[in-house]
Amino acid sequence: MYSLLFAYFLWFLSFFGILGLHRIYLGKIPTAILWMFTGGLFGIGTIYDFFTLPSQVREANIREALYQRQFNQHGNKKTWRHVNDGESRIVRPESGYTESLERKILKLAKENKGILTVSEVALTANISLDDAKKHLDKLVSSGIAELRVRKTGALVYVMPDFTDRDEPLEDF
Repeated sequence: MYSLLFAYFLWFLSFFGILGLHRIYLGKIPTAILWMFTGGLFGIGTIYDFFTLPSQVREANIREALYQRQFNQHGNKKTWRHVNDGESRIVRPESGYTESLERKILKLAKENKGILTVSEVALTANISLDDAKKHLDKLVSSGIAELRVRKTGALVYVMPDFTDRDEPLEDF
């Protein structure tokens, strides 16, 4: 957790905030660089930081707590799901291995002979139903998968690359 006293110490140490060391400490790297090159926004930013540093430390502590909660929410596996540039990944910190959501969907499609449902993807990839549908729809729009309706009325996503080409698809 971030310390308000240490943040003020760094603010003082960096010539009353001009160098932005306190912002680096709080994880605000882009504005810290801005502070370094503009002299703390020509002194105005340093005055602003002096009065708002308690709330900045509080926000940094909340951000850190949310990160820790999300990191540990999956129990002993310590699996952490995050979104980076719009691409979901499953990260296992103990091994450093990262598997993309798209790869998980492709593996599941291969196991199910090319036929997927939103709930199967959500369950296997440990994501919400909305995220699963969004990613499957993205595959449909890129032409990798097809959306079909079974005779029962259920929607399924079919990946023709994984279907058995010798057997016709049943229930469609």
